[in-house]
Amino acid sequence: MCFLSGSGCPFLEEVVNKTISPEVSVSEYQNFLQDFVWETEEEKALADFKQCFLNQSNETLHNFAQMMQIMYSSKPCASF
Repeated sequence: MCFLSGSGCPFLEEVVNKTISPEVSVSEYQNFLQDFVWETEEEKALADFKQCFLNQSNETLHNFAQMMQIMYSSKPCASF
């Protein structure tokens, strides 16, 4: 298994990386995804989602990143 094979979608990987990075602020995250937000409720949801990750420990964030790599390398995702 190629552990770091990736999702096959660089933009998805960038979104995941920005989501779990403690160095990306809520406002930076919202700005990055602004093309996908059309309503105030969606903007608030993005802020809440990002804040949830900012509240996690570095260990949890590392484990989440590892889980994403495992999913990218899984049989259902391997063809992408």
